[in-house]
Amino acid sequence: MGRKVFISDCEGPISINDNAFELAGIFIEDGEKFFTILSKYDDILVDEVKREGYYAGGTLKLIVPFLKAYGATNRSIVDFSRENVLLLPGAKDTMQFIDGIMPSFIVSTSYEQYIQALCDVIKFPFENTYSTNLDMDAYSINEEDKEKLMEFRTTVMANPDFEVIDKIFWDDIPEMEISKITEKIKPVGGEGKKEAVMDILDRFSFENSDVMYVGDSITDVEPLRFAKEHGGLAISFNGNEYAIKEAEIAIMADNTIITSVVADLFNRFGKDEVINFIKSYMDNTEDAINSYPVNKKLKEAIKQVNLPKIAIVTSENIEALVDESKTFRRLVRGELIGALG
Repeated sequence: MGRKVFISDCEGPISINDNAFELAGIFIEDGEKFFTILSKYDDILVDEVKREGYYAGGTLKLIVPFLKAYGATNRSIVDFSRENVLLLPGAKDTMQFIDGIMPSFIVSTSYEQYIQALCDVIKFPFENTYSTNLDMDAYSINEEDKEKLMEFRTTVMANPDFEVIDKIFWDDIPEMEISKITEKIKPVGGEGKKEAVMDILDRFSFENSDVMYVGDSITDVEPLRFAKEHGGLAISFNGNEYAIKEAEIAIMADNTIITSVVADLFNRFGKDEVINFIKSYMDNTEDAINSYPVNKKLKEAIKQVNLPKIAIVTSENIEALVDESKTFRRLVRGELIGALG
């Protein structure tokens, strides 16, 4: 087979964190609820309004002035991120194994401070990652802007209507001095993730069909669709409805060993063998693991964990898979994070 490349989102397929959500909870008053409201607003802008120039993952830009108003700094974000990396069971071994057999990359909407912390934990090369650049110390904030932002937070919490939030972020905040802090922030989400995938393929001379992409949310729609449309492998790992609807394969697992298995089969034998393995797995899980050329160590390891649910996504089963995957997602990542788009 030709060379293959593994590209994965981070939060969801590798870790159970939502770092920006957690930062909001630490620094902003009622921050988890506030972030959840903004995340739903972000989903509406992308999925329903389809606002020109706005892409999935924009919540990480919207929240920054509020983090600044409540005292977040580069140092405090780095420290919090390093102390709070929560991996899915098996994730460190999976990323080291796959990186050892094929070129591997992480493409994440997360702030780069968190991705650096995660790479330190799993011993993954930071240079093989794409993430959202954030410099909290680049601009200062005056007292007037700080007070206005705190008032805006109160307003949104009391009345989270789309029109109210829309006015704040598109009319009011752009007129404030602190808006400069967001001008250079370009969240790596949606189209940005697709561009990152295309950059990897171009830089290392891969064919479009060589890519295996793993994602779980609305920010992964574009790269999942790209992989699927170009003959690559598009996988939802504990995904929500946005990811499931763009994926060819849905995985529901509380351990990442199955990612290692699929990546190894894809790298050695190609997409068709992966599809055949999954079809066999759906019919008789134990027989598929024993009869297919699964790596011996992985074969033994997967028998020691809760066996994952895997399915080929079809028009007949997609709605059932969405419901099942969303339920499993909340079980693995927690109710609040699991419910985010």
